[in-house]
Amino acid sequence: MTPGPQRPDGPAAQPLRSDAERNRERIIAAARMVFGRDGLSASMASVAREAGVGIATMFRRFPTKEELVAAVFADRMDAYADAVAVALDDPDPWRGFTGYIEAACAMQAADYGFADVLTMTFPTAKDLEQRRNEAYEAMVQLIDRAKAAGRLREDFDPSDLVLIHMANAGVVNATGDAAPEAWRRVVALMIQSLEAPPAAPCPPRPSTRPSTRPCSATARRPSPRRSRRRAADLGAQLGK
Repeated sequence: MTPGPQRPDGPAAQPLRSDAERNRERIIAAARMVFGRDGLSASMASVAREAGVGIATMFRRFPTKEELVAAVFADRMDAYADAVAVALDDPDPWRGFTGYIEAACAMQAADYGFADVLTMTFPTAKDLEQRRNEAYEAMVQLIDRAKAAGRLREDFDPSDLVLIHMANAGVVNATGDAAPEAWRRVVALMIQSLEAPPAAPCPPRPSTRPSTRPCSATARRPSPRRSRRRAADLGAQLGK
């Protein structure tokens, strides 16, 4: 009898047969490549094609996209949470805060899929969301330390980190291979704008704070061909 699907964030499942385990690993490896290249708007069918398995096999192993995302990005979310912990250990609060922003944005730049993960929620992926929540609580401490040291502007709000991640994801997705380091300049400009004392006050926070959106609400991403053409056009503009 074929065992049921293994759920990374659910109760312990029965061990998979060797062929089922091989299929699962092939699917995860393919999803890493497809999501890393095209973001989370990539379809489950495209992952199945890349893995060389049928769509039925795909859904036996991963009945929902959230379960697949959780399996693919668990280690990256761990690395993200670890980056916050490293920042908290820095004796210089400002260096720790800015180092965290640079590290998190670098993770986004290295993987289109993870760029999306940081601006979405995955309610059924309990372990993934727990790690995100742990990272968030540590980030609040990081912000408070930088403010107490007089280095971070007082009107900075934790929700502004979501805006930074969204802005960086947009730059990464728009520039692509045409200007792969463009995000570094944007992040440097954003960091400089955060230092106290501010040159001018910020506009009020949105009445509805920016928050991550559910995986089911993934924004439509341009096709890879269109993205490459847009990136090439942008590269020509940046080269002027």
